[in-house]
Amino acid sequence: MAKGHWLDPLARSLLEAAGQLPPRAPSGGPAGARSADARQQDAAERRNTDLGQAGQDQAGQDQVEQETIEQELLALKLRQNPALRLASAEEVRHAAALGWRLDVNRATAADWLRLPGIQPAQVDLLLRLQAGGVQLSGLDDLQRLLELDGAQLRGWEPLLLFRWYGDGVPSASRPQAVDLNRARAAELQQRLPELAGPRCQRLLRERQREPFAHLADLQERLQLPPAVVEKLIGRVRFGKGPAGPELPRPA
Repeated sequence: MAKGHWLDPLARSLLEAAGQLPPRAPSGGPAGARSADARQQDAAERRNTDLGQAGQDQAGQDQVEQETIEQELLALKLRQNPALRLASAEEVRHAAALGWRLDVNRATAADWLRLPGIQPAQVDLLLRLQAGGVQLSGLDDLQRLLELDGAQLRGWEPLLLFRWYGDGVPSASRPQAVDLNRARAAELQQRLPELAGPRCQRLLRERQREPFAHLADLQERLQLPPAVVEKLIGRVRFGKGPAGPELPRPA
């Protein structure tokens, strides 16, 4: 039988009915098969999407639980040591979540030293300006004053509170800072016990050679440990010019 003959479809039907040929796919069969494949693919994609969403939900829940644990741990540390220094931006964020704040225009040296990465010289500058009635109005003021980079400023930001005081004068009275370049030995030993004894004698010799410029200069020349320097923040100043020789005290 020639290919393409008009009886071919009829003959094929008879052969299929007799079982001598496999039945033809129904009309639209390949399209139907493709539709089934597409449905299976869609179902697989939905399953993958659901699994992905479930994974994201679980990851978010795990993160929340981890944040809660870290906050509770920090709260315990702060109860045991109220003067605890914060070691990272994450701890700053957790402390802020616990309700801690640093009042920029009334903060003490201990308050400032909580912040990670702050330097004693920066704290000293802040306290000297505060003692002179200077107030900071926002993050820009603090960044310019301390020459902070953006990352460090963002790390501190959750704790910082900029509250403006109308009179511009600190409410808490502070004793006048001791001028380390001019104060007498008796005043140094009485008001600054951290510098008593041999440290005081060395300070007197060093300042005759050259006046101290700032806290860092004092630390280097007297080889003071950081803990001592931190206690001096806000309590000392550095006048210009050398001190005169000390006359013998009258009997």
